[in-house]
Amino acid sequence: VQLQASGGGLVQAGGSLRLSCAASGRTFSSYNMGWFRQAPGKEREFVAAISWSGGGINYADSVKGRFTISRDNAKNTVYLQMNSLKPEDTAVYYCAARFRGSYPTIKDDYDYRGQGTQVTVSS
Repeated sequence: VQLQASGGGLVQAGGSLRLSCAASGRTFSSYNMGWFRQAPGKEREFVAAISWSGGGINYADSVKGRFTISRDNAKNTVYLQMNSLKPEDTAVYYCAARFRGSYPTIKDDYDYRGQGTQVTVSS
């Protein structure tokens, strides 16, 4: 599975962005998907995850109520809608895929990781 994230950019605090992660292959619906982010000088951290069916979702406490993860298996794409953005959301955002099983919060538990997309939130 190859993953390509897009949709990042520069936005003012309080604004919104929608990230997309397009996956190659015909078995996308078998993969649980996650979003992670990494700010300069910090460890990569969990943001959100969604099960292969879309029936299970998990968020980091720092983004609950502001971010929404969703997926469209017909388009082989997972999305991250980010609202009420804060300067501390500034990071490179990465998507990851895990075949079946759970949708964990630990990046090393995922089988595939894509290139990131930069999100910068100005104050």
